[in-house]
Amino acid sequence: MSRIAYVNGSYVPHAQASVHIEDRGYQFSDGVYEVWAIQNSKLRDHQQHLTRLQRSLSELDIPFTHTNRSLNMILGEVIRRNRVRNGMVYLQITRGVAPRDHSWAKDIIPSIVVTAKSVDPAQAANRAKTGVSVITLADLRWKRRDIKSVSLLPNVLAKQSARDKGAFEAWLVDEEGFVTEGTSSNAWIITQDNVLVTRSVNSDILSGVTRLSLLELAKELQLKTEQRKFTIDEAKQAKEAFISSATTLAMPVVKIDKSVIGTGSPGMAAQRLREAYIAQGYV
Repeated sequence: MSRIAYVNGSYVPHAQASVHIEDRGYQFSDGVYEVWAIQNSKLRDHQQHLTRLQRSLSELDIPFTHTNRSLNMILGEVIRRNRVRNGMVYLQITRGVAPRDHSWAKDIIPSIVVTAKSVDPAQAANRAKTGVSVITLADLRWKRRDIKSVSLLPNVLAKQSARDKGAFEAWLVDEEGFVTEGTSSNAWIITQDNVLVTRSVNSDILSGVTRLSLLELAKELQLKTEQRKFTIDEAKQAKEAFISSATTLAMPVVKIDKSVIGTGSPGMAAQRLREAYIAQGYV
C-alpha cells in the first residue's frame, strides 16, 4: 500500500506530496514541527504535544489556523489511511509561501504537512535490551532551543557524526561543560546514590513531552529526582544513563564516548521507566 500525506487541505500520495519552492520553511527554516508516537493506533501524550505545538507557533508569531478538533481529525485520518498501528506521525507547520524576503507580511497563510509511518516496536525493544552508545559534541545551536523549530542543521550534523562513529546519539555540551540534551532526545543519568537527574527546562533545551511523562512516572515509582545540570564527567561516573523521546521512549545508554556506564548493561531504573511508560498506554 502506498503511503498517504496531508498537504494544505489535500490527502495525496506520499511520492507526489510537495510544497511551493518559496515556502518559508524551505527557504528560511521558518516553521515548527511535532512528532507523536502511535501505539495501538492511538497517539501517545497527545494533549501535551498539542500544547507544545501551540507554544512554538506563538513564540514564532505563526498563527494556528486549525482548531484542535480539526487538527485531530487530520492526524487521525492520516493514521487511518496509512494503516499505522505502531509508528509515528509527523506534523510540520511553516509560516507559508511568500516572495523571498527575510521579513514577512501578516497575511501569509501557513502551510501544514502531516505524514505517518509504521515502525516495528520490536526494533526499539531489542535495542533497549542491549542499550546504546552516545558521543559528546559541542552544542552549536541557537539560543531558543525551547522552540521546536524545523531549523535543525546543527542537530543533523551532530547526529551524523554519531552515526559515523558507530554511536546511536550525540549528547551536546554547553560552554561550561554541562550536557544540554541529545540531537533528538533528552539526556538522563542515575547517580551512584540512585538519584534520577535530567536538566531543568529553560531556553537551553526542548521540553520533551516524553521527558515530562517519565518524570511523572518516576514519582509513581518513588524514584528520587533532580532537575539540574550535570557534566560529562558526572555522566561517565553515573550508575545508569538513558535518553528519552517520542520514538525511543526511555532508551538505556551503556557507553558515553569511550567510557562504559555502570556495568555496561541497561540499568534497572531505565528499564522500569520504559516498561511503565509502555504499560501506561496513550494519554
